Amino acid sequence: MAVPKRKTSPSKRGMRRSADALKSPTYVEDKDSGELRRPHHLDLKTGMYRGRQILSPKTEA
Repeated sequence: MAVPKRKTSPSKRGMRRSADALKSPTYVEDKDSGELRRPHHLDLKTGMYRGRQILSPKTEA
């Protein structure tokens, strides 16, 4: 069974656990529609990504 040779200091333990904290997702304002969207994601309502039409626009049902 693997056993640590040295005790992990509180500083090292805290550095390891710093990634465990939940961060709120980032949103940016779309230049064309003005709505919030995730960065590097296409807008599902308009189908645009970086100024190009990728998908056909989503129609309201």
